[in-house]
Amino acid sequence: MSATSAGPTAAALSAFIDGIGLLGPGLPDWPAAAAALRSPECYQPARTELPAPQSLPPAERRRATASVKLTLATGREALAMSGRAADGLRTVFAGSGGDGLNCHVLCEALASSDRLISPTRFHNSVHNAPSGYWGIAMHAMAASTVLCAPHDGSFAAGLLDALVQVRTSGADVLLLVYDTDYPEPLRSARPIPDSFGVALLLAPQPAAVSVARVAVDPSSACLPAPADGLGHPGLEALRAAVPAARSLVLLDSVARAAPARVRLDYLPGRPLEVDVSPC
Repeated sequence: MSATSAGPTAAALSAFIDGIGLLGPGLPDWPAAAAALRSPECYQPARTELPAPQSLPPAERRRATASVKLTLATGREALAMSGRAADGLRTVFAGSGGDGLNCHVLCEALASSDRLISPTRFHNSVHNAPSGYWGIAMHAMAASTVLCAPHDGSFAAGLLDALVQVRTSGADVLLLVYDTDYPEPLRSARPIPDSFGVALLLAPQPAAVSVARVAVDPSSACLPAPADGLGHPGLEALRAAVPAARSLVLLDSVARAAPARVRLDYLPGRPLEVDVSPC
């Protein structure tokens, strides 16, 4: 992690974190993740357990993929912490790829003799599927953006997009970043070992529930530098293995209530610098 900053520049995009949701290997929610970041020697890796998406109607619940379950779980946790309602809330979804298992099954079907694809598998293959399921589950009617960045930069790209929307709209934005694992043989080409998701409720003004202020100068990504890592081997292995877990560098400062300037993977060799200030 970089040294504590002197503060963001005047051109920085900023917002306050009013809610956090997290789900990943050995990290069932944000309180557990915060405790592990503060005391990393207590971290115990374990397979991510994805809860059933009870907020979806039965038909959609049966069709829900891992990425849908992941974003619904983390998004709902962030909303609960912030006290916000989902129906009028802008959202930004970001992931390095689609749903890993669904992609694997589609490839198997295309490689078979009949090449028939399940309609459910097909509509779950689009990159904005989690956003669509979110709208159904949460009765969300506001604008939703879905994006990805080259390989490991999707958390930084999503954060930057969400901060721009906070600035231009003057409204709260919910950022949901997710990745799911690929079965073999795709895992050999893209070795994501498990599912990880994080959600941040970003607000333009501080509130009683605010835990930190984040500020980004977009021009920082023009400067070549290494991205930051974590000091603990287990948590660093998780951060390096799953693109969405690049968020742990920022969340480490939030969990410790420690002001810092962190560098997040964004463009190849050009990280995004984020100033984190506790509230």
